[in-house]
Amino acid sequence: MLKTRVIPTLLWKDLGLVKGIGFDSWRRVGTVLPSIKVYNTREVDELILVDITATGEAREPDYDSVEEFCAECFVPLTVGGGISSMDHITRLLRAGADKVSINSAAYSRPTLVQEASARFGAQCIVASIDARRMPDGSLECHSHRGSRPERRHPADWAVELEKLGAGEILITSIDRDGTMLGYDLELIQELTAVVTIPVIASGGAGNYNHMLHAVRDAGASAVAAASIFHFTEQTPLEAKKHLDAHGIPVRLLA
Repeated sequence: MLKTRVIPTLLWKDLGLVKGIGFDSWRRVGTVLPSIKVYNTREVDELILVDITATGEAREPDYDSVEEFCAECFVPLTVGGGISSMDHITRLLRAGADKVSINSAAYSRPTLVQEASARFGAQCIVASIDARRMPDGSLECHSHRGSRPERRHPADWAVELEKLGAGEILITSIDRDGTMLGYDLELIQELTAVVTIPVIASGGAGNYNHMLHAVRDAGASAVAAASIFHFTEQTPLEAKKHLDAHGIPVRLLA
């Protein structure tokens, strides 16, 4: 049986890490390398690092910095932000990234996911979806850090991304992001019901039970989180122990 993963998310802006609420990431929470070194010692399964300003600034990923981070990272690292071409993906993987996360570019060029999966393998390609609840309660995909509505339903888009060759779906609730009020279980469940690839739940984790519900009740294969690890004393290892105590298979060294 596949193990459920606990994945800290690092939001990288300029020279450091930030976190906020609803994609308004303004609060400084440290720097990248020290955070990676700490997580190396805490039995995390993977890390996700997203350059949150690259797409908005229409610039390429910072390959030199990524190479520096990867040299100190001893767990699988997914890198996102500013990825819009095969060259970007190639250079990030050469810099040491284990996976790349594609979000905004996939809407205007879906074949990028297809081409990348064919060349590098689906296991390298994480398709990221940011979803917002509209006033009528419906769900809609948004790109460019939640600023641009894409007029697509997250579940429909997830199905299309799987057909294009994505190996995983990272689904983030913009409304729950940074609130620590719990994942949007309905959103997660809508995706897990229609795709066969792993779904990583993101946006809203505030305690270990939130993670348990995302996996056990909504069908997520992994849980990503940031605020819970930045602003509380809860840890990835204790999260995994909690999941294990409730019958969820996880990787534990001891």
